[in-house]
Amino acid sequence: MSAPVLLVTGAGRGIGAAVARLAGARGYRVAVNYRQDGEAAAATVAAIREAGGEAEAFAADVGDADAIPALFDAVTARFGPITDLVNNAGLMGGPTRLVDLETEELERLFRTNVFGTILCCREAARRMSLSRGGAGGRIVNVSSIAAVNGSIGERVHYAASKGAVNSFTIGFSREVARDGIRVNVFSPGLTATELNPPERIARLGPTVPYGRAGEPDEMARGILWLLSPEAEYCIGANLTMSGGR
Repeated sequence: MSAPVLLVTGAGRGIGAAVARLAGARGYRVAVNYRQDGEAAAATVAAIREAGGEAEAFAADVGDADAIPALFDAVTARFGPITDLVNNAGLMGGPTRLVDLETEELERLFRTNVFGTILCCREAARRMSLSRGGAGGRIVNVSSIAAVNGSIGERVHYAASKGAVNSFTIGFSREVARDGIRVNVFSPGLTATELNPPERIARLGPTVPYGRAGEPDEMARGILWLLSPEAEYCIGANLTMSGGR
């Protein structure tokens, strides 16, 4: 049996990079998608290869609807049919209160966080669905606990975008379950990545019941579990890893 092929969007840094590295170590052939930071993506690929895995970087902005089919085509040409997808690419926006939010930022954030996730799922379903000649597959959409707590006073627009991802995943997962595609959502809490400045981690980390912010590698283990056979009966689930926050 050939190794599974995993596409991770936004995999140059943070949680996406941690997912890519762990997947490479576990035998996946990994497509590392990035939008702008080619050096970071190359570093992720190099780390996977140095550990004995197989990986390649693919530039594409998932906020651009036209770029998504081309991304899937490129990954398939390099590795074969995509078996697993992690929709990790996302923007945080802000921090800003809604009264000061620019319309352009709102549109840009929803194009990536919501439209990008939905359209990547659509492209995956077109290729994975048993009824369309595919072999099935697994998808994890990365959300946030902000969808539940609202990110009040900082990023309510970001929280709304992740709430949309949660709702979409519920319906989509049920729509494709009998087509051999297993879809779930993963909701990290405060995580020590580049998206969270050190001063924010220092301020909010102590408020987490567990006593600290999470690490990208911890989140990656949760996402890889959802892709694994151990989560075979999970459909439309939302795995939250937030240290109790």
